[in-house]
Amino acid sequence: MNDVSLAPLLTPEGRALLDEVRGTDPARELAVATRLRREHPAELVSAALGQARLRQRAAAKFGAEDAERMFFTPNGVEQSTRTTVATHRAERFRDLGVRSVADLCCGIGGDAIALARAGIRVLAVDRDPLTAAVARANADALGLGELIEVREADVTEVDTAAYDAVFVDPARRGGRGRIFDPEAYSPPLSWATGAALGAPLAALKIAPGIPHEAIPAEAEAEWISDGGDVKEAVLWFGTEPGLVRATLLPGPRVLRGRGLPDPGVRPPGRYLYEPDGAVIRAHLVAEAAEELDGGLLDETIAYVTSDVLHPTPYATAYEITDLLPFNVKRLRVLLREREIGVLTVKKRGSAVEPEELRRKALPKPHGRGALTVFLTRVAGAPTMLLGRPAG
Repeated sequence: MNDVSLAPLLTPEGRALLDEVRGTDPARELAVATRLRREHPAELVSAALGQARLRQRAAAKFGAEDAERMFFTPNGVEQSTRTTVATHRAERFRDLGVRSVADLCCGIGGDAIALARAGIRVLAVDRDPLTAAVARANADALGLGELIEVREADVTEVDTAAYDAVFVDPARRGGRGRIFDPEAYSPPLSWATGAALGAPLAALKIAPGIPHEAIPAEAEAEWISDGGDVKEAVLWFGTEPGLVRATLLPGPRVLRGRGLPDPGVRPPGRYLYEPDGAVIRAHLVAEAAEELDGGLLDETIAYVTSDVLHPTPYATAYEITDLLPFNVKRLRVLLREREIGVLTVKKRGSAVEPEELRRKALPKPHGRGALTVFLTRVAGAPTMLLGRPAG
């Protein structure tokens, strides 16, 4: 979609056409397009069908109800914040007493929408004309136009002094895919940090793989996972400098860093715990291990082991039934003997590809049983731990 094709979709004819093509099966698009072009301009039909596809993709992030009313670009669907994560951040802003936010690099408006729904007045800024137009259309479509002002501008030239807080979501994708160097973000992390330090309170959205040494000393760093998948990291300014936290959604469940030393290495116990990805990214495995009264299988691998089952939101527990040296033939025999039909392969510290092992160890199902195999190291030796989810 381009800025030329958005405007017609906002007309009564365009909106009616969007309603008509809602939920169109991709396999039927050609037939639907052929029929609709008899009564509507071809460009409008193509734009409506393209928008219908984007709305179907966006439902996973925004929920079907909102997605069916919103407008999207391909990059907007790909790069926008998931609603659950945006809502968590907006609620934190609200709980910190924020009543107005300058949302810089607002994209199609996902975070601005969450902020407005939390009762916060938003200035949403993006320099791309189409992106700004889509953000404006989304604010209006969801009845939030009075709380969200969308401005097409270069964020580096926007005066944010009148706002309680600043939120910056720099572009982290370029023509060649994801950008890993924070100084290659658009705008660079150094500029975003300067903007944050000049505001009473601020949050910067960054890639979860950011090196910890790149985090400014003035910032609190938060890693967020949703349903077990790590979604992003956020640097907060004006809260608790130096704090590291892992936030797990839904919940939220928050694990705060306490500067604990790395857990000790110990022999495998009855239970193995796989920490949530946000806990690992935040370097808080030690804090999780202390809660579990556990130790590490290997000093370089984030698997925690314990003799006792401890309920925790910060890790998934497995009961271990077998501990074997890495041997594909032996594993294949064991799976056949136990009539295993479903094999889940997880790995840390192993060069073996899970799909390759699954194909070799279980060329065909032997029954209805299920088993999880962890490929890892124990005391430096390649090892297989077999088990099943505990509890």
